[in-house]
Amino acid sequence: MTNSELTMDGSGDRRVHASLRADPTDAVGRFEISLHRDMETLETEWRMLDTLPANSLHHAYHWCRAWAATHASDLALLRITFDGELLLILPLEVVRGRVFRTARLIGTEHSNLNTGLFVRDAAATITTPALAEALARAICDALRGLADIVMLDRLPNDWRGDPSPLALFSGVTNPNPSFQLPLLGGIQPTLAQLNAKRRRKKMRISERRLAEMGGYDYVVARTSDEAQALLDTFFRQKAKRFATLGFPDVFQDPETQAFFHALAARVDDEVQLMELNAIRLRGENDGRIVAVAGLSRKADHVICQFGSIDEALAGDASPGELLFYRMIERLSGEGVRLFDFGVGDQPYKRSWCTIETPLRDIVLPVTLAGRLAGVRHYLVVRAKRAIKANKAVYARIQRTRRRRQGKTFDNSAD
Repeated sequence: MTNSELTMDGSGDRRVHASLRADPTDAVGRFEISLHRDMETLETEWRMLDTLPANSLHHAYHWCRAWAATHASDLALLRITFDGELLLILPLEVVRGRVFRTARLIGTEHSNLNTGLFVRDAAATITTPALAEALARAICDALRGLADIVMLDRLPNDWRGDPSPLALFSGVTNPNPSFQLPLLGGIQPTLAQLNAKRRRKKMRISERRLAEMGGYDYVVARTSDEAQALLDTFFRQKAKRFATLGFPDVFQDPETQAFFHALAARVDDEVQLMELNAIRLRGENDGRIVAVAGLSRKADHVICQFGSIDEALAGDASPGELLFYRMIERLSGEGVRLFDFGVGDQPYKRSWCTIETPLRDIVLPVTLAGRLAGVRHYLVVRAKRAIKANKAVYARIQRTRRRRQGKTFDNSAD
């Protein structure tokens, strides 16, 4: 049986305590959930969980705070204990659509890795389907009246050799995996995992073509002003690219641009939220930026969040490929062990990566309307997977896309 208790804390925020009551010998009665509407009440514990390597940098306190502040998020943060000890913080925001209210992970539309914020060895706690079902039911009870459906999308079942604590939750395979390249302490052993001769040849061709234009510099923004300028260049380049393709620009909203600017302005002790890298021309086009990439780093894991190139000026020189080479070369010598190309199946990712990580969507209906939303999500996901499973159809789609895209690199999911 599930019981809920509504209380008010001193700040006036609504807090719901939902716990499962069962026979004392039954493990399903050992969860308790409280719901918080602001981040500050959880800051100490949240930032402690930030330090654990298994928790995604996309759930870092300052990452989520930047998103919430720039998007005026309706927060629904769940603090979950097991036997009275902290187990998990689930950083959710409620998004209201025309029909459904969805509780989703904060900023998930621009996330390349979702995990939740778990304590160390949390997977050893949720060890049976009954426990997973009980926790899922309690999460839904805690959000009743606020959301119709809980959507935890793009979660790996296993991450870097360790199982996800949510691995036993029922879900559906997301049609878009993510892609990673292990870094082995230097550029030569790293490239040895790939076709190293071909990769070095492509790099030399890019450098020769750029040399004909006067040469280039590989730059990493070291000041906030430099980072903001490179971000603005990325937004301009990406807007042109999406317009050419006839795709909606997922970076065009002022709120989203403000979010990335806020990340780039902050240097955190534990997590490098946003580092801007670029290829800058010399010579006649001195100072022109022909490729930009945004990286985020936590410990030995780096995620490439986005990238763009100036196709009109240097598209034939493949500056995006050259930028990846230079970033990987640098990071290989700086203690990074995993370079993450993010979500979305693109040819350039497969050419670089030796690891493909399947992702899942966990869908938890709270209301009848949420059940309908869940069915719709399953149908859409399965349709996309069916298209990708049909190699002839998917190859035709990819060929059409490549003809429209030309030579570029793009971290947006399919």
